[in-house]
Amino acid sequence: MIRILFFALICLNFQAINAQTPLSEKEQLILKTNVQKNAKQTQTIVSDFVQTKEMEFLNDVAESKGKLIFKSPDKIRWEYISPYPYTVIFKEDKLFVNDDGKKSDMDLSSNKMFRSFNKLIIGSIQGDMFDEEAFDISYFKTEENYMVNFITKEKGIRKFIASFQLTFDKNTSEVLQVKMTEPSGDFTTIVFKNRKENTSVLDSVFSF
Repeated sequence: MIRILFFALICLNFQAINAQTPLSEKEQLILKTNVQKNAKQTQTIVSDFVQTKEMEFLNDVAESKGKLIFKSPDKIRWEYISPYPYTVIFKEDKLFVNDDGKKSDMDLSSNKMFRSFNKLIIGSIQGDMFDEEAFDISYFKTEENYMVNFITKEKGIRKFIASFQLTFDKNTSEVLQVKMTEPSGDFTTIVFKNRKENTSVLDSVFSF
């Protein structure tokens, strides 16, 4: 019985490993072309999201829900609705935070690392992060999606984020999920839902 269970576990692990297949160079080029084309055509994104964070010392997963609003070229609003209100706004090289009424801001233009992080956030939302000079990139596919792993070459960023993983819809090339893994192994996953592109978004949405 023990041997049967052991063999079953090996089979399950083997199937899980082989569920992800590396993309050929031709498939990589097609994916990059489609994503970059979609990013250029996308002026606004409005989407619900569910964010989960898993940490080694916690048995439970911390979950948050909210709404993302993006307006090209660089305006982003992350509005957390639950478990408590919290809003983060990126615009014009500045970061604004409203923590349940407590407001603060930061100038990103004088900080190279935060500028790079802001660029990563915008790139992850649009999916357009295919810069081989800035990242080590690996490409995979499953039956339904493409998954691309990005490891930044910038040492300052690597202190906080070991890798990004973007999951793309095979048909639309839209970003379905962003996974950020920290050097400790803790990771945050953001799943986008009810995504709408190129709808009217007023600049007042990003007022602070």
